[in-house]
Amino acid sequence: MKIEELSALEVSFNQLIETLLIKKAESEQFTVKLSSERSQFTRFNHAKVRQTGCVADGWIELTLMAEQRSSVRQFPFTGNWDVDWQLAYTALQELRDELILLPIDPYLVLPSGNNTSREIHSGNLLAAKAVVPTVLQLVAELDFTGIYAGGLVVKAYGDSNGQKHWFATDSFTLDYSLFSTSGQAVKGTFAGSNWDISAYIAKISEAKKQLELLARPAKELPRGQYKTYFAPAAVADLLLMLSWGAVSEADIQQGNSALAALSRQEKQLSPRFSLKENFQRGLVPRFNELGEIAAPELPVIEKGQLVNSLVNSRTAKEYQKIANGANGSETLRAPEVTTGNLIFEQIIPSLDTGLYVSNLHYLNWSDRHTGRITGMTRYACFWVENGEIIAPIENLRFDESLYRFWGENLVDLTNFQEFIPEVGTYESRQLGGSLVPGMLVEDFTYTL
Repeated sequence: MKIEELSALEVSFNQLIETLLIKKAESEQFTVKLSSERSQFTRFNHAKVRQTGCVADGWIELTLMAEQRSSVRQFPFTGNWDVDWQLAYTALQELRDELILLPIDPYLVLPSGNNTSREIHSGNLLAAKAVVPTVLQLVAELDFTGIYAGGLVVKAYGDSNGQKHWFATDSFTLDYSLFSTSGQAVKGTFAGSNWDISAYIAKISEAKKQLELLARPAKELPRGQYKTYFAPAAVADLLLMLSWGAVSEADIQQGNSALAALSRQEKQLSPRFSLKENFQRGLVPRFNELGEIAAPELPVIEKGQLVNSLVNSRTAKEYQKIANGANGSETLRAPEVTTGNLIFEQIIPSLDTGLYVSNLHYLNWSDRHTGRITGMTRYACFWVENGEIIAPIENLRFDESLYRFWGENLVDLTNFQEFIPEVGTYESRQLGGSLVPGMLVEDFTYTL
């Protein structure tokens, strides 16, 4: 998006807020959320371009509140004031007609405070014409499959109390796989706000090494417990489970949290394990659906102890807690796991004999109350023997408790981190991701 386009979008958004303030009734309050993007998408298959194009998209979510009731409408947002206001006015009238039919919400949270912010993070992305030659230059002879998504994403907020936030960021993600002739694959992601060709070369070089190892005959392992190294991508998969019924204060209060025993101090994790929300990288907005701003950093787990859950204002109102800027679903938005002492060159020697796991999939809770997670190994996972990679493995299902692999069985975490991006594009490009190290675990349980 050009600077003048971004400016026109912001002017139109501000005008929408100001007009709604004039048009609203005295008893009404509202919130307005904007999501907009100008993105290039290029899809690759067999190291050839299969689909490419640019998307200009935007939508507004208008929430109207009155008499302890609320309702929501979503409509397109173009930056053209005449079009945008007509859509907004129609939505406003529909919401007014609907509100009187709805039940009272005893825990409805109205806009409050006077927070304002404006963040614009400029990056150095590949020019549209440079994406294909730059991405393919290292993989032209391989079966390379993936999707590049890059451009400017805008998130904004305004409400009837005068709060206003504007967040715009340049970013890209490349989600790719390299396939062997036998159908085995090495999966990787590359993301950021500045295209770093040397970092991309390093990623592809490492993937090519793993692809060569996949040519060896696969080893079938019996179920059991194995010492396992989880690469950062696999750690990120495990970490995301905490957003699904673990770190939420509402889930803790309702008895649904996998960290309930940790919150009651009946159990603790390893002192090596610490987790925080870190918004200082500027990859996601700090404001939530009510315009509340989270702290730049929020420790969640410190040295194995739960020090903060994620609390939004609705949960705080219902359970008499103090809100800390969490979003409506009380999920992790900018998670970071603290590093350990394991250096890259010592990963395989320290594993000695066991499994090297690059990726996981199909994760789910098998028993949430005990923190048990099930899932499967996927892509470039290897059997290691006496400090040497011997063979790729057939896929294994695991079933293990986080109180073990982040608890007494956690040997160490790497002294480096990797940013594992969100790569979803459903409805819009997803922002952010997880900053995580790799980890070495004793006796991880594989069931099939």
